[in-house]
Amino acid sequence: MSDHEEQNANRLSKELPDEVPPAASPTASLTAEAPDADAPVEEQPERQTDPGPGLTGRQRLFKGLWPPRLTRAQLIVALLLFGLGFGLAVQVASNSDSDGALRGARQEDLVRILDELDDRTQRLEDEKQGLEKQRDELENSSDQAEEARKQTLEKERQLGILAGTVAAQGPGITVTIEDTKGAVEADMLLDAIQELRAAGAEAIQVNGVRVVAGTYLTDSDKTVSVDGNKINAPYRFQVIGKPQDLEPALNIPGGVVQTLEKEQATVTVERSSKIVVDALRAVKRPDYARSSSQ
Repeated sequence: MSDHEEQNANRLSKELPDEVPPAASPTASLTAEAPDADAPVEEQPERQTDPGPGLTGRQRLFKGLWPPRLTRAQLIVALLLFGLGFGLAVQVASNSDSDGALRGARQEDLVRILDELDDRTQRLEDEKQGLEKQRDELENSSDQAEEARKQTLEKERQLGILAGTVAAQGPGITVTIEDTKGAVEADMLLDAIQELRAAGAEAIQVNGVRVVAGTYLTDSDKTVSVDGNKINAPYRFQVIGKPQDLEPALNIPGGVVQTLEKEQATVTVERSSKIVVDALRAVKRPDYARSSSQ
């Protein structure tokens, strides 16, 4: 080869790129990578399968909360909280019902109710002071036996009035209930008696029947019976007590007078400085009870 041909060959080899080795065929690759039968086989990590499309945040939250996994302590706390909430709800509902009648009352009616509550409080305070005075008199009296006898007689007289075995007189009111429709029932008259007692009534007589602690009222053939004695309208209550307390107690909003007027009955209340309650009850001797002093 001449020098000119050698130079052309060198120039041509510089310009041409290096030869790229041929790609191995799949068969050759598998053959080359096939392990030897005698060679130890290495454990290959298992490929994780695709769990599917990913869960959203809401789905993961729901899956974490449901089904709930409660411990015994959490269940007990949940039950206690439920019971507490239920009790508070019942209390609020009962308070709302009791305040419903007063919520729609007029201002003068509310003032009257407050005055009546003040009067009841004052009566209880006066009774307390009277008992304390009796105690002091017993402790300080030189003749304690005579003082005890006087107080015993006075107490006997007071108990006789309450038991209906002794006649009584004093200031009070007369309540007359006209019932032309025959709509007044025993429970309405019983409400009137209870309201008068709560207002401080000391003696009550209804149509000639003395009202005592064990008095009961029943409906009987479109009339009312008091302790088994039938009475007819008009119903006349003679009540001994402080008139300034007794009359407002009957006229409170939603009270006795309004209830009777809804039944088309007419209620008349008259104050008096002297009311006579002379219907008496027979003294009953108990079958088994005896005084502890005997």
